Amino acid sequence: MDWTGTILFNMGPYPVMVIDLITSLLGLSCVFLAGRNSKYNFWVGYLYTLALFLLFWNNKLYASLLLQPISLAINVIGHWRWTHPAPVEESSEDPSALRVSMLSNPERVILVLLMFVVAALWGWTLDTLFPEDPHPYLDSCVTMSILLAQLLSAMKKWECWFVWLFVNLSQIALHLSVGNVFMPVVCSLYLINGLVSLWHWYNLYRRKA
Repeated sequence: MDWTGTILFNMGPYPVMVIDLITSLLGLSCVFLAGRNSKYNFWVGYLYTLALFLLFWNNKLYASLLLQPISLAINVIGHWRWTHPAPVEESSEDPSALRVSMLSNPERVILVLLMFVVAALWGWTLDTLFPEDPHPYLDSCVTMSILLAQLLSAMKKWECWFVWLFVNLSQIALHLSVGNVFMPVVCSLYLINGLVSLWHWYNLYRRKA
């Protein structure tokens, strides 16, 4: 018997399994450490990616599962970038660490437009290949937002937390739309962490840290 599929308890009609709890704890730990500017978030991120792989496999969410190698690659790149900054990118408080920076306004517009274009294409793909998905375009929008947030976080861009806030709000809406009450609670914790991290990273940016 697959222990990851063991039911711990029920919230309404939805069972909460071992893999659900493990994934939630790893995800919260990862973003908490990232919000505190800790490079160790990437080690937790590797475990989180593995847990997500098992979660999507157990729930037969193959479209989301196929994107995990991309997420893993971003995590590896981010780990390297955070710990091997160029001389002009070094933190004023730790020369071995990448400092927080911001995107230019044109970069912000281009990335947001690109995210929605790719999300629309991926939504169409989901709708075509997986017609049983009740919200293919919302699913794809959330997924592409997550990848964008991860990419910006890998480059230690302050704007990543705005994208994470959008992701959290979208996920709350998505889970509530299907009656799931466990994940909205978890996403609310992500939302609180995102707001705190947004403020913390802004202070780091001002200090060039």
